[in-house]
Amino acid sequence: MTNKFKYLVGVSLRKKIKTKWFAIINILLVVIIVGLANIDTIIESFGGDFSTPAEIIVKDETGEVFDLFVSNFEQAQTYLRDPESLKIIESNKEKDKLVEEIDNNKTIIVYIKQDSDNYISAEIISNSYVDNVLYQIISSAINTSKYTIAMEKSNIDIAELAHINAPVTINRTILDESKSEQEETMNFFMGIVFPIFILPFFMLIVFLVQMIGGEINEEKTTRSMEIIISNVSPKTHFMSKIVASNLFVFIQASILLVAGFLGLTVRKYTAASTFSLGADFDIKQIWEMLVSSGMASRLIYIIPITILMMILSFLAYSLLAGILASMTTSIEDFQQVQTPIILICVAGYYLSMLAPTFEGSIFIKIISYIPFMSALISPPLLLLGQIGILDVTISIVILISAIYIMLKYGIRIYKVGILNYSTTRLWSKMFKAARG
Repeated sequence: MTNKFKYLVGVSLRKKIKTKWFAIINILLVVIIVGLANIDTIIESFGGDFSTPAEIIVKDETGEVFDLFVSNFEQAQTYLRDPESLKIIESNKEKDKLVEEIDNNKTIIVYIKQDSDNYISAEIISNSYVDNVLYQIISSAINTSKYTIAMEKSNIDIAELAHINAPVTINRTILDESKSEQEETMNFFMGIVFPIFILPFFMLIVFLVQMIGGEINEEKTTRSMEIIISNVSPKTHFMSKIVASNLFVFIQASILLVAGFLGLTVRKYTAASTFSLGADFDIKQIWEMLVSSGMASRLIYIIPITILMMILSFLAYSLLAGILASMTTSIEDFQQVQTPIILICVAGYYLSMLAPTFEGSIFIKIISYIPFMSALISPPLLLLGQIGILDVTISIVILISAIYIMLKYGIRIYKVGILNYSTTRLWSKMFKAARG
């Protein structure tokens, strides 16, 4: 029986892997992932440009704004991707002459003149579109400069003006000693980032459910199921499908992991050497935030727990998909049956994204116990400190219990379902089989 089980696993796995489509799709997948990780470099190589413009030329007809503009701009330019490459130059040339000299997308002209009603007015001139972040910084620098000039012309004391323009010092006080300001920032950040890393897991679950259902229904519709069951027991056939499908998913996950690592490696040695998740934000900064917030120490046990829950969830989803697939008589029927499974998975994914907003909620804590959703919700809640190890342990125990129940009663249903080609009284037959 062991040899038959290994043979069925091998046949099922080879059927999935040793195909041209598997090779073609995964090659495309690697190319797409590497391409997405380096999309800005690729666009730049075809004429696009993500870099900060080389210079901002300021034509200041008032004679009093330029220095203020530079000072205000420098205070805000930390939000730019590459602030060191940008230069601000004052020019004495006429506006029309400056416009004639623009022959690339690297130059922005800021034209400032007197305005009898509003002190100053300005015009931003460029050959093409200006990055939204940079545009907002330029606008802010101009408005702040106008505010300062207005204060000076209102005969306000220079020292008092300096105090007015000085940024407000804000002290953050959290009464709960177990909380910290850094952790408060990371709660919001990880609520966005963590679901990004869970996304491949979510996609693989959907793929796993569809794959098992499709394969079982294919064997039923071609009547090859009858030949297989005449040689091996339904239990052996069922478990071979589960093991083969999960092995395939782990292989696919490894390919995704390698593709992601390859994409980041390529990015490291290209012009876009910083893995940016925003303006001036890279992996090193993320790690520093994790360390300062105390979340880095949690990852030591959260990562193994997450992996364990993902493996158990793969097994649970594959068992449920196999049981439901045995009850259907066509791929079209299974497509309808699998809809609730996918909806549960989607709900879990979106709830994991909203995890930071549910702090203190009994609702999200209860949801984290539910099998099929716990692997998506419990890890981010644990990372954010909204649940503890005990809660995650309860989730794992419930998930294992669900797997045990599906194994015990699901095999009984599978024995009846795989050789059933009629939808008449199907559900009553299944419940009768489950009761034994």
